Amino acid sequence: MSPTETSRYVRLRVDLVLEVTDRGELTDAALQRIADDEFMPDEERTHARAAVRDDEAEALAYLVEPFQLLGEVPGVELVQASWSSEQSAYDPDVEAWDLDDGEDGEYGEDEEDGEYGER
Repeated sequence: MSPTETSRYVRLRVDLVLEVTDRGELTDAALQRIADDEFMPDEERTHARAAVRDDEAEALAYLVEPFQLLGEVPGVELVQASWSSEQSAYDPDVEAWDLDDGEDGEYGEDEEDGEYGER
């Protein structure tokens, strides 16, 4: 690809820490999403249900849609997306969670950059 072609593409990384305030509600919503997915093979559906019941991070991964994050942003088209979720330690009193004064607009300290796996 030429420099002109590659400059058209932008990688947007977003890190969120969420508090699960109602595990049952989260799990139920994820199970409903799985049930409503008409393209999911039965074997995968069985595995997905078990994973969602065991792990809030898995439930969340089934509910987050990167396409919806863009909404109606004019002039862009999502060409590829992958995402993951995992259990995370969180302490609001730790300085790393404070707003970073850097120019990049990130919150907290940047941890190791890596590719996010697809769910």
